[in-house]
Amino acid sequence: MKLRNTYFILLITIAGLLGIAPLHAAPSSAGTPKAKTSIEIDMVGVEDVSVPEEFQVSLYENLLQQMNKRSDFDVVYRDGDRNAQSKDNLLLMHSTITGFRKGSERDRQVTTVKGATKIMVHCQFTDKQGRVLLQRDIEGKVLFFGNNLKATEDFAKKAARAADDALSVYQANPEHRGGA
Repeated sequence: MKLRNTYFILLITIAGLLGIAPLHAAPSSAGTPKAKTSIEIDMVGVEDVSVPEEFQVSLYENLLQQMNKRSDFDVVYRDGDRNAQSKDNLLLMHSTITGFRKGSERDRQVTTVKGATKIMVHCQFTDKQGRVLLQRDIEGKVLFFGNNLKATEDFAKKAARAADDALSVYQANPEHRGGA
């Protein structure tokens, strides 16, 4: 198990060295000033579930991409990025895979009632001091067309929306801001 985790971390590190980390959010097109809050996305854990490594890697990479694309954070940091620790307004996202069912692409093409791929992930958003802002179980799935890894993209889109909800909670409560 330790070797598997080491291999997974190595894959993520290589992806980061290829110019994917850190991901910076695009400027907001809204007329209101954008929050100067950043988020660090922890490596996705697994809880007593057998999940192929390609799903774990795809889940993490899609999560980073969707956070960058769809969330309102100033900067999106990868797990362990030293630059994140210097930020006063930093949220952390912790995710654990709690359920997984690999479907069949072929079955999905033939019928709409068989072959679905589903992945259930428990997400927790905390401030820098470890106070929980939001917890949510999010399911990623592919029901009809597309390869099995599309379930990780579906999860990532939903998780980015949940991150924006966590940011709203963070910004609404003064005790969280400014590293207090």
